[in-house]
Amino acid sequence: MSSEMDLTGKVALVTGSSRGIGAGIISAFGKHGAQCVVNYVADEAGRNKTEAEAVAASLPGALVVQGDVGNAAEVAEMMGRAKEKFGGLDILVNNAGILRDRTIKKMSEVEWETVLRVNLNGAFHCIHAAAEVIRPEGRIVNIASVSGQMGLFGQANYAASKAGVMALTKVAAREFARQRITVNAVAPGFIATDIHQGMPEEVKKRFLSEIPLGKFGEVSDIAEAVLFLCSADAQYITGQVLHVNGGIWM
Repeated sequence: MSSEMDLTGKVALVTGSSRGIGAGIISAFGKHGAQCVVNYVADEAGRNKTEAEAVAASLPGALVVQGDVGNAAEVAEMMGRAKEKFGGLDILVNNAGILRDRTIKKMSEVEWETVLRVNLNGAFHCIHAAAEVIRPEGRIVNIASVSGQMGLFGQANYAASKAGVMALTKVAAREFARQRITVNAVAPGFIATDIHQGMPEEVKKRFLSEIPLGKFGEVSDIAEAVLFLCSADAQYITGQVLHVNGGIWM
């Protein structure tokens, strides 16, 4: 499917696309002809901006825009810049997310609220602002997580945020259907990214033993799932959560 997909003339924005899964998704859109908006959040060292610009270097005409998805004003400005440059959006992927793992007993209120602010509030802010710029028959894809279904140990904040993203997806699907805009979610399992590489070896081995397919996923596995949901082949699919997890949750 993806090898034949032509996204020429489509405009795609992926939040948190300076690295990892987000970078893989926005690069896949560019490969298939879409005009791309690469998003990053500013950090003191400037690493995110540098990496976003590196991703955009392989995407002709790409717009690189700073925007903290947890800040509604910055999200509105980001959408405004996309509309100014490209006239609007056809695809929005809410990928930006953070982890602050700790057991409930030890988790601080700040750790709880910070994760919900980015992962759940951020998705809401982007969908809310995109309502003014996304064109009819557009696509919205939210990146959820297997943790939102399984409730992984030490991830009360993260799991709650991703379960919320799944519920938000279903409500948005109903509300955007009038414009023939589909809204779906992709829920990754354990994917080989920088965050994954930072896990202790014994933890990785334990999770690997629980995956029926016997391997961790690749960024491309998620990118291909998102591409499918943004394709014409998925025009009658909305309000769904596509699990890409090697079978660890069924």
